[in-house]
Amino acid sequence: MKGVLRFGKKGKLRPRFIEPFEILERIGVVAYRLALPPELAAEHNVFHVSILRKYVHDPNHVVSYQALKVQKDLSYEEIPSIILDRKVHQLRNKEVSLVKVQWRNPRREESTWEKEEELRTNYPELFN
Repeated sequence: MKGVLRFGKKGKLRPRFIEPFEILERIGVVAYRLALPPELAAEHNVFHVSILRKYVHDPNHVVSYQALKVQKDLSYEEIPSIILDRKVHQLRNKEVSLVKVQWRNPRREESTWEKEEELRTNYPELFN
């Protein structure tokens, strides 16, 4: 288990417990099946009772909900909000201009490096 990447961190920085999840069913005497979100789809959804903790209800804990426009293939479109930075990536015989774009999606704000020419064609309003 040494060096295993769990929940986005590895080693001592790995979170001991993560957010509360709904229990779907009891499997046997000491195992429970949990309803995990899609970002934890790689994790097995059956856990031993020794690694589960009881959730203590907190009235300040409110789950925010935003409606999401889902397409027929169960995907959604992320919309770029602003351009944060620019750089030119030097390959062997050509240069590629990149821009760092902050994406707006319902769960979190994320920024990635994208090709400038592709963004100019798809989202010209960013370059005014």
